[in-house]
Amino acid sequence: MNVEGMPLALLVNPASAHGRTLKLLPRIEQELDARRIAFRVERTRGLEDGVERALRAAEAGEAPVVISGDGLIGAVGGALAGSETPLGVVPAGRGNDLARVLGIPDAPEEAAAVLAAGHTRRIDVGEVNGKRFLGIVSVGFDSEANRLANETKWLRGNLVYAYAGLRTLLGWKPARFTIRVGEQRKRFSGHSVSVANSKAFGGGMFIAPDADLADGKFDVVTVGEHGKLRSLAILPKVFKGTHVEEDEVRVFRAARLELSASRPFPVYADGEHLTDLPAKLRVLPQALSVIVPPRAGE
Repeated sequence: MNVEGMPLALLVNPASAHGRTLKLLPRIEQELDARRIAFRVERTRGLEDGVERALRAAEAGEAPVVISGDGLIGAVGGALAGSETPLGVVPAGRGNDLARVLGIPDAPEEAAAVLAAGHTRRIDVGEVNGKRFLGIVSVGFDSEANRLANETKWLRGNLVYAYAGLRTLLGWKPARFTIRVGEQRKRFSGHSVSVANSKAFGGGMFIAPDADLADGKFDVVTVGEHGKLRSLAILPKVFKGTHVEEDEVRVFRAARLELSASRPFPVYADGEHLTDLPAKLRVLPQALSVIVPPRAGE
């Protein structure tokens, strides 16, 4: 599907990344004007408001473009799932992990050029307890770190994720996790379970380096029990995706699963607290169209 010439509705979250979106907006507008792309701008007042504005834009025949972080991108993408309306993305948050995996440039002018070209691809959408997400569900150590990162306002950029991880590690105690796939149950004691539709979270941590956004399955990554010093040794490898070679890490694929643990954990995805354990997850195969740079050979 090519959406060249389709009018755009720019959804700007003024609070994203300490107001970075408002600083980027004039550069995006200038690029779209230079390319004679029809667009209008709406400022959002939170996730629900952003979703409502995106759905109204879709009904009006416009392509919603989210200029924000992964949270609003995930919420709008989930709402558009199952439709033919394409989602546009201009990365303007702290993590920008979906844009990173899709190859959408950080520079606003280059991201606007991608929108103007109008090339699309369809990707899978995840669902956990009825709540949709585009990236990675995290439970256990990772969800606790995500919660702390969201509460930390004094750090900017990707440093907040490293800080939150180290702070969480200081007081961390392993939990027992149970994963049910069909009639099979997997139980282990350890740190975390990541149910990955995409490859990366946490500002460039490739927790599921082989995950494919359009294969109809999650990559489920489990991290077993190990000491704090061992965690410090493994953590840098997550940014390269080489942690999956370690003995404590297991990866398998599933389109549906159920997840529970020995103590309560929040369930985070796309940087947001979506629900709590126990959780039922499923993939909605290729449910969303996203405006992306063309891949080699396309």
